[in-house]
Amino acid sequence: MKKTVPLKKELNFKNHLAEIVSIALDHELNLEDRVIKGNLIVSGSYKINDTSVNTEEFKFNIPVNIEMSDRYNLENMTIDIDDFYYEIINNNILSVAIEIGLDNLEETLPPFKYEKEKVEAVVKEDDKEEMSRIDTEDVKNLFDSFDDSNETYSTYRVCIVKENDTIESIILKYNISKEVLEQYNDISDIKIGDKLIIPSLNETN
Repeated sequence: MKKTVPLKKELNFKNHLAEIVSIALDHELNLEDRVIKGNLIVSGSYKINDTSVNTEEFKFNIPVNIEMSDRYNLENMTIDIDDFYYEIINNNILSVAIEIGLDNLEETLPPFKYEKEKVEAVVKEDDKEEMSRIDTEDVKNLFDSFDDSNETYSTYRVCIVKENDTIESIILKYNISKEVLEQYNDISDIKIGDKLIIPSLNETN
């Protein structure tokens, strides 16, 4: 059995935030006494203005506390990031939405023995503490093929390829064309676990 815990957070930048050049998401989450504790780490680089050739580095540490119900056996549970996307708001706020996947959950007794399960992600307000080290090797090259000449898009979802996913099913799911998908990704040979950038159109009035 698998459960997904959604989490949203707004990250405040001290400088003007014109463009995200690269972004990476990593986690240091562990199970302690039926509570998943640790940090989500969002890092990367950005431009202060559209015409600048220089970039600034950023790193945010998001503490997480997820209390698990007694109805589950957590012995074989695995923790991973299923999906995330971001959006720039008001030129100094980066809004991120992250889905934490909890896999291999086992029910210890039939569900009717328990009250309705409550799985809640608690995000602490203080997200300014920086980590001394971070390993983002698995996602640091995610935006290498990013086409920053196209300014039509401002929101980008990161799709993690799962079993039975195909280019056609991903195109249908996110309602984009194959041509747009190819602008941001190498889709010649996608595999389970690959991360694809899915751009979303700006909303205009």
